Amino acid sequence: MNLLRISLAGLLTGLFGALGGAQTPVDAEVQKKAQTQFRAEAQPSEAPSAPSPRAEAYYNYAMGHLFEQQYESTNQAEFATQAIDAYKKAYALDPKSGVIGERLAEMYWKAQRVHEAVTEAQDLLKRDPNDLQTRRLLGRIYLRSLGDLTSAAQSEMAARAIEQYKEVYRLDPTDSESALWLARLYRLRNEHDKAEEILRSLLKQDPENEAAVEQLTQLLLDEGKSADAVLLLESITSRAPSPSLLDLLGDAYTQTHDLAKAEAAYRKAAELDPSELSHTRGLGQTLLGEEKFADALTVYQKLADLMPGDSDVYLRLAQIYRELHQLDHAEESLLKARQYAPGSLEVMYNEAMLYEAQGRYDDAVRVLSDAVTGLKQQSTALPSRRRSLATLYQQLGQLYRDMQNFQAAIYTFEELGRLGEEEDRRSRMLIMDTYRAAKDLSKALQAGKDAVAKYPSDPGLRTSNALLLGENGQTDEAVKVLRSQLTRSEADRDIYLNIAQVYERGRRYKEAEEAAQTAEAIPGQPRENEMVWFLLGAIYERQKFYDRAETEFKKALDVNPRNAPVLNYYGYMLGDLGIRLDEAEGLVHRALEEEPHSGAYLDSLGWIYFRENKLTEAEATLRQAVGRESHDATIRSHLADVYAKSGRSDLAAIEWEKSLTEWHHSLPADMENDKIAEIEKKLSQVKHRVAQKSSPQDAKPQ
Repeated sequence: MNLLRISLAGLLTGLFGALGGAQTPVDAEVQKKAQTQFRAEAQPSEAPSAPSPRAEAYYNYAMGHLFEQQYESTNQAEFATQAIDAYKKAYALDPKSGVIGERLAEMYWKAQRVHEAVTEAQDLLKRDPNDLQTRRLLGRIYLRSLGDLTSAAQSEMAARAIEQYKEVYRLDPTDSESALWLARLYRLRNEHDKAEEILRSLLKQDPENEAAVEQLTQLLLDEGKSADAVLLLESITSRAPSPSLLDLLGDAYTQTHDLAKAEAAYRKAAELDPSELSHTRGLGQTLLGEEKFADALTVYQKLADLMPGDSDVYLRLAQIYRELHQLDHAEESLLKARQYAPGSLEVMYNEAMLYEAQGRYDDAVRVLSDAVTGLKQQSTALPSRRRSLATLYQQLGQLYRDMQNFQAAIYTFEELGRLGEEEDRRSRMLIMDTYRAAKDLSKALQAGKDAVAKYPSDPGLRTSNALLLGENGQTDEAVKVLRSQLTRSEADRDIYLNIAQVYERGRRYKEAEEAAQTAEAIPGQPRENEMVWFLLGAIYERQKFYDRAETEFKKALDVNPRNAPVLNYYGYMLGDLGIRLDEAEGLVHRALEEEPHSGAYLDSLGWIYFRENKLTEAEATLRQAVGRESHDATIRSHLADVYAKSGRSDLAAIEWEKSLTEWHHSLPADMENDKIAEIEKKLSQVKHRVAQKSSPQDAKPQ
């Protein structure tokens, strides 16, 4: 009889499993006969009278289970209703059965009747608070409800889930899965200490619990405890080099800025599990961070082959090609990214950056403006809208500033400031810098004063305002503000650099050198001293200590051979001295490879051509420079020198006049009286010569 009962149960399950849609009359008849026989077999053979309540409960429970399975396979609501009805009948016949009660509560949940599911589970716990299975069920119900709620309701539901999983963990300390959920819930509520306590307790019981290691690592990284995360992962991966843990180790090394070790970790993870492309992505991103662009290109080309529809891969390829100065390939990659992610703000942002690198400024403005317009039409409720708008406004404003359309830049930054307090702070800093670039120091100083008045404790605004004071010749006051922000930490490097810059602008070179050397002495990676060596080189060059300046520039280029400002300054210095002109030209060409449309770098190259007596090349290059920086006094003066040397005194006079006008509009710290006097002398001489040439003709009798 037992074998026959099992056989019929299997037959019934098979019949239900075969149903893909509505039942036919034949199906229903077969099911009815099977149910009748199943009920008969569930009764004791010696009891020909009415079936016992327990047998009837067993039958209804079995039918409920079959209907539940059918609901899971078809998602038809009628099966959910039938399953609930069957479980309810079974539970009514055997109200003490925790198993039936649990299945009923579970079925309520599956049918999205959450309130009834919770009520049923809570009733079970009232009868038996130590009912482990029901607490697990109730915990799962609360857990699954989290994604459908608002932030406030989520917090309350997470607290309810925590209550259940705490009890589960108390009743069964070996239930590691529930403990992991408890830790995740604590993290969700920002109760990081409790989450860490749970995870460390788990690892004490089972040091090789990979899921616990992953969670604890992520927790430590979220808290900025990257050194602790590295120690934890190095220990376990040395014993068991799991791909997922090596990937996390790469993340931890990245957070500690140890990109070489991050690269090694990602490479090992990718070797152990080449099918998991996240390891390869991590490797590619690290290679980008290390500026190993050729290696990064190989990795992302492989990813493009394996993931041909992934727009992010093409975005990274475009970035790499842009860094390699292969702008045509960069544009091709962006077209593919746009194809797979039409309307993507990130794609549009990168398009604008590419157009800017190509010198297509109007196209860059158009793309960014279109992106802003599209984003402003989206709902203000979207959490990413404000952040994305802020990024676009900042990029668009900086583009306008680079194009010397200062009024448009100011307007755009004001729009940025209307988005919120954080954006207002950033906007004010950008507006101060824009007025400075426009040589409107009075408005820049007023903007700085207003910004500090509104946000008196903001270090960024205080620093920007101090630098403006330095531009205005208020050196001691500026340094006082900057020194008040020293913290005896690594952050002091930037503060001492700013102090050095203020002293250098005030032509107090000894104090500038001391501040820069103090910054250099702060412990850190060699790359962190790039700016220190550049500034020291500039300080020495200003004092005509050219050998010492060259030593500092070489230090900077040793750690970053692509540092465009250093390449340009070094090359210009040699060119201005009229020495090693081939080398000077090569240095500036390298700077222009990084920033092909920089007016300052084009001026350096044009001036070197002039020194080499390549007047045609000098004129063409300096005209380009004027097109980019029309208000630069030095560029105008250099172009005038080219015209004068090529015998076009009238054009030279025009450019020297413009140069003098720009000098008289310069910031106080930029004024160089010796250069102004030299231009005035040249202008006077050329006017005198022109007058001499014209005087005989003027003297003829009428």
